[in-house]
Amino acid sequence: MDNSNLLLVTANVGTLFEDPLILMQQWIHEFMLTVKQLHPQFIALHLQEVGGKTYEQSSHHVKEFVKSLCEAYEMQEFSIVRVYLDENFTSQEQFTALGNLYFGHNTIPNSRLWNFKNCSWETTQGKNFHFGNIENVPTKDKSKFPLDFFPECKWSRKGFMRTRWDINGTTLDFVNMHLFHDASNLTALIEFPSVYSQRRRKALIHTLQRFDMDKDNEIVPYFLFGDFNFRSDSAGVTKALTINLTEHRLATTNVNNLKKQYRDENGKNILTIGKKEFHHIDHQNKFRGEWLKQYDRDLEICKGILFEYDITFSPSYPYEEKPELPTRYLTTRCPSWCDRVLMSAQMNEITTNRNTSYNLIGDNICMGDHKPVYLNIQIRSNQGM
Repeated sequence: MDNSNLLLVTANVGTLFEDPLILMQQWIHEFMLTVKQLHPQFIALHLQEVGGKTYEQSSHHVKEFVKSLCEAYEMQEFSIVRVYLDENFTSQEQFTALGNLYFGHNTIPNSRLWNFKNCSWETTQGKNFHFGNIENVPTKDKSKFPLDFFPECKWSRKGFMRTRWDINGTTLDFVNMHLFHDASNLTALIEFPSVYSQRRRKALIHTLQRFDMDKDNEIVPYFLFGDFNFRSDSAGVTKALTINLTEHRLATTNVNNLKKQYRDENGKNILTIGKKEFHHIDHQNKFRGEWLKQYDRDLEICKGILFEYDITFSPSYPYEEKPELPTRYLTTRCPSWCDRVLMSAQMNEITTNRNTSYNLIGDNICMGDHKPVYLNIQIRSNQGM
């Protein structure tokens, strides 16, 4: 076998569990359509916010979600399954709500999984499921970011989880990551990089340095895909949108309700920005154009370190969560490419550019507030470690 066909998917599934009876089945259906279309031999599915905001109330839905994925008709020829779900919601210091799911097809002759504790390879026959407290599972490397990285030093579910695979003689890491969001549009508006962007960059660089300094588990080519919460440069976007407009501040006794409105010469309101409001008069069309990409700048600090295929799809966040409004953006944030599939420079040595695709899943179907993003790519066999 010369190449192995990989399907890498990242999905923030938090809102699925707020309306599981409808959204969960739609999500799984669209995911399976992608599997059926692309015929992958290995699937790496990285989930963030598994279980939603109230994990203890959604745990049974999480189990059903995983069961439905694994038992789907399209997955019957995937004889190798590894599932890692961080469900230890009682531990503020450890809980990330990350889920890493891997599926190997019958056509893959050889695969192994790395044990990070004893630094050795393990066989991958069969199906193993790791739920609950997975801190002591040795075939994954998981960490929450240090407390001082978090806004106001308050814990939230942000961190990473990685696994290492040998697929047909080629070694690579799959890293799931969830970075910090923008708490306030008004704060993000002040400058670039915003305080939120700086936190994301700090956590990202911290993680990459950790991999570089891990002497027991030497660096290998890696795919890094998750919800990075990368946001458009708010200051730059707002400046571009408000040329020839006049700014008006809406005074309020509650600082959290402060709003800025930008009006034209006739007094018509064109853009409104509040703490959790970002509303343009042409909101559903304005942010789908090429012009917005120049303000996608959070990754600039990793230029030459992390690489990504060209983005040709619409921003993956934030979408309406109503099934009847699958393509509409919420007017809470400036639409952004939060969900990404990145790779290390070494990946160029073991991947091919043949039949590669990078896109959204469920473009015209409600998938929650985030659209899943996938990369379909081929890796060469027998490239070693």
